[in-house]
Amino acid sequence: MAVFAFLVTATIWIASLPPLPFTDARKVSTTILDRNGKLLRAFAMADGRWRLPAHAKDVDPGYLNLLLSYEDKRFRSHIGVDPLAMGRAAVQLVTRGHIVSGGSTITMQVARLMEPRQERSVTAKLRQMVRAIQLERTLSKDEILDLYLTLAPFGGNLEGVRAASFAYFGKEPKRLSLAESALLVALPQSPETRRLDRHPEVAQAARDRVLARMVEDGRVSAYDAAHARREIVPRLRKPMPLLAPHATDQSLAIMKDTPLIQLTLDSTIQKALELLARDRAIALGPDVSVGILAVDNESGDVLAHVGSSDYFDTRRAGQVDMTRAVRSPGSTLKPFIYGLAFEDGFVHPESLIEDRPIRYGSYAPENFDMTFQGTVTVRKALQMSLNVPAIALLDRIGSNRLTARIKQAGANLILPKDETPGLAMGLGGVGVTLNDLVRLYSGFPRLGETTALREIVRPDDAAEPETRRLLDPSAAWLVGNVLMGTPPPDNAPHNRLAFKTGTSYGYRDAWSVGFDGRMTIGVWVGRPDGAPVPGLTGRTAAAPILFDAFARTGKLPMALPKAPKGTLMASNAKLPLPLRRFRPSGDFVRIGSEQALRIQFPLNGSRIDAYGGGETGQSAMPVKVAGGVLPMTMMVNGVAVGNIDSRRQKLVDPPGPGFVRLTVMDATGAADTVVVRIQ
Repeated sequence: MAVFAFLVTATIWIASLPPLPFTDARKVSTTILDRNGKLLRAFAMADGRWRLPAHAKDVDPGYLNLLLSYEDKRFRSHIGVDPLAMGRAAVQLVTRGHIVSGGSTITMQVARLMEPRQERSVTAKLRQMVRAIQLERTLSKDEILDLYLTLAPFGGNLEGVRAASFAYFGKEPKRLSLAESALLVALPQSPETRRLDRHPEVAQAARDRVLARMVEDGRVSAYDAAHARREIVPRLRKPMPLLAPHATDQSLAIMKDTPLIQLTLDSTIQKALELLARDRAIALGPDVSVGILAVDNESGDVLAHVGSSDYFDTRRAGQVDMTRAVRSPGSTLKPFIYGLAFEDGFVHPESLIEDRPIRYGSYAPENFDMTFQGTVTVRKALQMSLNVPAIALLDRIGSNRLTARIKQAGANLILPKDETPGLAMGLGGVGVTLNDLVRLYSGFPRLGETTALREIVRPDDAAEPETRRLLDPSAAWLVGNVLMGTPPPDNAPHNRLAFKTGTSYGYRDAWSVGFDGRMTIGVWVGRPDGAPVPGLTGRTAAAPILFDAFARTGKLPMALPKAPKGTLMASNAKLPLPLRRFRPSGDFVRIGSEQALRIQFPLNGSRIDAYGGGETGQSAMPVKVAGGVLPMTMMVNGVAVGNIDSRRQKLVDPPGPGFVRLTVMDATGAADTVVVRIQ
């Protein structure tokens, strides 16, 4: 009858109470997860509390068994109030003179946590009991347990088992030791007096009492409990997870008031590349920062986003996201120049092209090392990042067309105010972000199509991302094939990945972007304030980081796609005549005529060691020519020294150390001249 009367009274009271405050109870810290559901970062609530959402399915089963055995053995069967537990608590209070167990169920504790009250009275207890019955009528047992795991206090501003596990053990509560589980069971009973950062001895004693009770109840063996008691409880709180700070900052600004945000990042790759960026920046200097972006080629998903070498380093402007900063790209736009040239069909990787001094009005491009290579293949010109051939091709293509194609592919080139694209853009005379550069480069393994980079997982995302055209498939494949043969940095494997480096004017930015069949990674190195760093180059600073980044992803190299059908693959000798040698606009090929006269050796601007023999103490220097019409006259500093033989070569005695002008004139009056330095 007493139970019946209580239930009737409780029913009437429930009807008179306001609705349960679920809105406040379900407020949690904003949590940001990676693509696999791992926590990247959590943000404290507005009042400073850490309350991470927790679910029983994501918590160590051993901890749950210990919790229910210690706090509420009949949780799965009672109606929110356990009369047996209440009776036992009353008897213990009378017989022992102090509270041994409170008799509160998990559901009653959730009710108290949802409506916290300072007073400890019979009325307050009865209200908890009524609210517990109300909770049981509204929620399932699992939902009630989830609320407890999220709201339980663990000292200070920590609420919920996940926040406590991260703060005390530095990990998710998915795998807990017996000692850790017992400690997390003990703390909520008196969270302030058992705070680990203030009263570790009290907390340890409470943990040991939990273990002793479990041994008495036969839930834990005496051996396991003794082993657990030997573990020292943590005395300091660990920092909350903070991976991908720039990406999480941006996602929070975009997805406002969203408690749970999922990113496409892979936390394992993200952590590895953050450590790589930090280590390399320290080696490069106190003001240098590093940005790294890794994307999946097929989907465009961003797998790692390292905005700086150290988010909290103010000297390196760590909170500036260098993946989105507009910087000069150096030579990293050259592959797109060559790609358009391949697409237009006026050049092929095996075509010959000139690397000699040339002037376009007042603009005279020079190579990075201030030398010229003479006649080279287009393949070698791109692999060596020669400036003159790239500008010659850009002049044929048109700067406006290159700009339009890059914008069509989804990237932005930032030009100085009131300026139009010019030839200098081929060597870095524009602004671009690492984000856009990586998007463009991912178009090569995609055989000419780019897709928008995705970093936030949204429910309404299209199954197939929208693609944009960069190049035709054959042209994109040819660029990738050429870049695969680029000489790697020291101690790096050959033919591991296709990549390109770049160095902006004044050593302000060092770049390296590379790709295989699976992913594309871009690296930027420099000072965020744009100040020069003497000696900083893409090859020496950024390329080693790029190769290390690919290695640290833990992924095996994936081959690039096969050549599309119809791709022309031939040696220079088997190319159609118009493709054998690049000719600037205005030049044309006369079928059947002799090729233009060219001095093949020595190269213009080269240095020749010519000591060691002969009457003057110097060795004879061979001169080799191609093309032209025999007979040909050889001149040294304007003085004829004989004819070129039938093999189109001649040995010349240099007049002495210093600069020498070598000229060859053929029967038609055509001539070619090179200037070399004898030493």
